[in-house]
Amino acid sequence: MLTIKNVCAGYGGEDVIKNISVSVSKNENLMIVGPNGCGKTTLLRTIAKLLPFRGEITVSGVNISEIKQKDLARKIAMLSQVSGIYFTYSVFDTVMMGRYPHIAESLLKMPTTKDKEFVLHCLEAVDLISEKDREITKLSGGQLQRVFLAQTLAQDPDIILLDEPTNHLDLKYQFELVEYLNKWSRQGDRAVVGILHDLNLAMRLGDNIMLMKDGRIKACGKTSDVLTQGLLESVYGMDITGYMVDSLRIWEGLRK
Repeated sequence: MLTIKNVCAGYGGEDVIKNISVSVSKNENLMIVGPNGCGKTTLLRTIAKLLPFRGEITVSGVNISEIKQKDLARKIAMLSQVSGIYFTYSVFDTVMMGRYPHIAESLLKMPTTKDKEFVLHCLEAVDLISEKDREITKLSGGQLQRVFLAQTLAQDPDIILLDEPTNHLDLKYQFELVEYLNKWSRQGDRAVVGILHDLNLAMRLGDNIMLMKDGRIKACGKTSDVLTQGLLESVYGMDITGYMVDSLRIWEGLRK
């Protein structure tokens, strides 16, 4: 689905990510974890062809340098953190924006009945069908994040890139988002590449995990091989495993 070879990218002529090489197979979820500033978001933006880069990135065997941005948008969709809203479209119209790469290919350049039905399906998937006519400026942060998830799904991509998508979501919707994406990625030729600070969520969603530090891959593979006490402490500078175990003891005490 996705192959990255010796990729370097950054800002202002300075590399943030350095010699990144990784591949993602069909129906695989790869979660990227690591401290702030290690290059996680830069990597996602590079995969989405939003930053210039050196090296090679291919999607289904095709180099993204040879794919027009409009065509790439039908293969890769990116869901980022909600930072601010500057327009007053309805929920339905906002999700319809995700259909643009497909609408642009139609003769009339207008949404078809199929497009509208697809948008309604995406709204049902995120439990927002009852809010479809509401202005997005009147939604809570959690509802807004779900709107943009529906917009991402409406793009009908092969690969979804997630940049901290659980921000603003309460625990119920965090769990439902992870479960939905797990089901979504198991159907057809699909894959998910995501950034999650919450290691528990990363373990629930990720088939494999990439641990990054200082713009480089520290480790990549199965959860049991990557999220070891030694590796986590070397990257985060604290005893993550001990912290998690202590938290578990507190929760176990609350169950009594």
